[in-house]
Order: sequence, then structure tokens, then C-alpha cells
Amino acid sequence: MTRTLAVGSVLLAAGLLALLAGVLPVPAALALAARVWPVLTFVVAMTVVTELAAAAGLFRAVGAAVARRAHGRTAQLWGGVVVLAVLCTVFLSLDTTAVLLTPVVLAVAVHARLDPRPFALVTVWVANTGSMLLPVSNLTNLLAAHHVGGVREFVALTWAPALACVAVPVVVVALVHRRRLRGTYEVDPPEPAEDPVLLRRCAWVVGALLVALVSGAPVWVPAVVAALVLLVVTAQRRSGTLTPALVPWPLLVLASGLFLAAEAVQEAGLRAVLEQGLAGGGPWAVAATGLLAANALNNLPAYLLLEPGAAHDPRLLVALLVGVNAGPLITPWASLATLLWHRALVRSGVDVPWGRYVVLGLVVAPLTVAAGVGALALTT
Repeated sequence: MTRTLAVGSVLLAAGLLALLAGVLPVPAALALAARVWPVLTFVVAMTVVTELAAAAGLFRAVGAAVARRAHGRTAQLWGGVVVLAVLCTVFLSLDTTAVLLTPVVLAVAVHARLDPRPFALVTVWVANTGSMLLPVSNLTNLLAAHHVGGVREFVALTWAPALACVAVPVVVVALVHRRRLRGTYEVDPPEPAEDPVLLRRCAWVVGALLVALVSGAPVWVPAVVAALVLLVVTAQRRSGTLTPALVPWPLLVLASGLFLAAEAVQEAGLRAVLEQGLAGGGPWAVAATGLLAANALNNLPAYLLLEPGAAHDPRLLVALLVGVNAGPLITPWASLATLLWHRALVRSGVDVPWGRYVVLGLVVAPLTVAAGVGALALTT
């Protein structure tokens, strides 16, 4: 996280210098702040919720339940991990999957004495490609949602691309690791929770939050309420868990720096160039541009730079989301979730070489984006 904080600080400083120099007009900066503060508030609140839920053992309990329900069948366990990763990504965001679900998945695989690599690979790919369905699934979705309408309008456009973008990487991992996903494993008895009362209360709060996130209310509102409730509950049961580290300071600085720097670059003249360049392009061209930009830069600044050329048409905007959400599977820096996932692998002692990741991504990313845009074209 030190590197994330350093990069974010540089970007934030560059954006502030652009503001002071007049490159970024004050009205544009204020408009950006008004648009971004609900997004960052949601990110902070959801991070607090997921950290407290993980400390209470909620994710470990869910992972153990998945392992038991697989009844010792490796393929069934892997399928349960896929479903869990999709649900976690859709409702709690791709970064939650990368940070909190990855260690659980690896622990389940190691505990069952299975090769953790197919479990790890499908987790990070689903974290990225599965972040299409709801506004809360990805920061880019939150930024795009107000151009489309409410949650229902957003889902009406994204459900088919979301299914297609999940299916492709899952099929590829199943084919590449088909031998490792055969056979059976022994099911060990579940470990008792350290604090069953705290675990149950966290489960109730998270369950209520999942319902509230798709209710149509501004997503930051239920997230903040859930975070406050869990802070109170945790303070009563296990106050030592409450530390300043619950707030994702490096991620907050990085996101703020990316927003400000990208807005400054657009105000410097890039916005007009991109609007003109994408004006005559259809969904395929927009998605391909998003894929290339996300892997060259990062999916968040890529979206911010390309949004003005696609915001006038909801179909083009969803095609852009397909490119920047499902496309960053090639370079390590294309998605913050990928970097967070690799950090979890290193901590768990699991080796997935970047070279192999890039080679597989060169195949999977174009196929996934093509499937997503194709599904969008067929359903709109």
C-alpha cells in the first residue's frame, strides 16, 4: 500500500498544481468534487463494512460453508468459489473480492489440499469482469450511473454484457486447469466462531445492506448507515478492532489523485480531442479503446478520459464500461483490484507469475470484451 499512497500523492499534487496554475478552472474542480464525493464516501463506508465483517469471521464462515456444500468434490468447490466471487463482486465491489475474498479462497483451497492457482486466477478475473451488473460493483459504474438513470435502467443495459463477461474467463480457467479441478478432497469439521454473537450481527447488517444497495436509494446512504451500525456493534463486542487502518487512506488518496489529474488533463484540451475521436465510433470501437487505455494506464483514469466521448449515448457508455471493467486483465497495473489480489497472493505464499498472467490475459481480455459488446448489441 506504500506504493499506492506514493503514486496517489504524486497525482494529487499534480492536480492541485494544475488548479493553482489555472489549467484546471475552479468551477470545473468544484463540479468534479460534487460528482465524486458520494463515490468516495461509498468506497470508504464499504471498506469499513467489509473490514469489520472480515474481522468478525463472516467471510471465513461463508468460505467454510462453500467447502462443506461441495461435499468433497473439487469441481463443485471451484464452482462454489466462482458463485461466491460473482456475488461478492456484484454487491460489494471488485476491490472487496480482491482484498477480502482472495485470502478466504486461498485458505479454503490449501485447507482442502488442492492447487490454489485455479481458484486464485478465477477470483481475480471474476473480480474484474464480474463488476458490470450494478452501479456499486465498480467505481466506474458509479461514475457512469447518473448518465444512464436509476439502478433499474442501469441493470436493463448491463445484465447481458455482465453474464457474457463472467462466462468467458470462467470457461477459460476451467479448460486451462481442467486436470487440477478433478477428483475429491476431505471435508474437515467447521471451526467455531470466536464471537458467535458478533458474527450473527455482522451477517444481519451485511444482509440488510445487500438489499438496500439495490433499492434505488443513493448507494452511499445505506453503506454509511451499515458502517456506523457495525462500528457500534464492534465497539461493544471487540473494541480493539477499531483502528484508523479501517479507512483505506492509500486508496482514497489514489482515487482522489486520479480524479483530479484526469480532469486537469481533459481541461487542458484532451476532452475535445477524445470527443471528436470517439464521435464516429460505435460500441466495438469504444470498448476496444477502453480496453487499450485501461491496460496502458489504469481503468479509472481510462474511463474518466474516455467518458466525454461516450456519455451522450447509454449504449456507448456501457460499451466503454465493458472495455474498462472487463478489459484490464493483461497488465498488472490495469486495475487496482489486480494489484490488491497479487498482494494477497504474496502474503499467502501462492505464486502466480506475472508473465503467465499477462500471456493468459492477452487471450482472455479481447475474448471477454468481444463477448460483452456482442451481448450488448444483441439485447439493445
